[in-house]
Amino acid sequence: MDAIAARAGVTKRTLYYHFPSKDDLIAAYLTARDEPTLAHYAAWLDQTKGDLSEQLLGMFQRLARVTRSARWKGCGFLRAAAELAGTPGHPALKIGSAHKKKFEAWLEGCIAAEGLSEPALRARQVMIVIDGAVAQVLIHRDPAYALAAGQVAAALIAKKA
Repeated sequence: MDAIAARAGVTKRTLYYHFPSKDDLIAAYLTARDEPTLAHYAAWLDQTKGDLSEQLLGMFQRLARVTRSARWKGCGFLRAAAELAGTPGHPALKIGSAHKKKFEAWLEGCIAAEGLSEPALRARQVMIVIDGAVAQVLIHRDPAYALAAGQVAAALIAKKA
């Protein structure tokens, strides 16, 4: 908390006034990241022309570009889940789960709008590919994992059956 207070330019007392515990601060951070994260992915999808398969490929290409930045630190929701894996019921885990479910529901809506079969299953599969890509890029610091994941996601959606 000392480092966070110093970085924020406030006293520790002020920080604790707004966030009574480190857990509250983590929960607030993740809550604040929910909508902006979804908005980034939605914008990346919308900015790519073509059918949903091509749009997903474009979305992953944008993800690959973002991961090239030295400032990119992966997905805060995944990092929090890994850090707090031994504390079931932690507020941050609940917020992360809700975010991932919301993201998956958004994907399901995109897939259903295309008239594809099994939109819930396909959304879950794409969600797994996204999170896997983020984890692999974070581990290897190689955006090629995001590009490869984009090919997998596009193939999952390209199947009309």
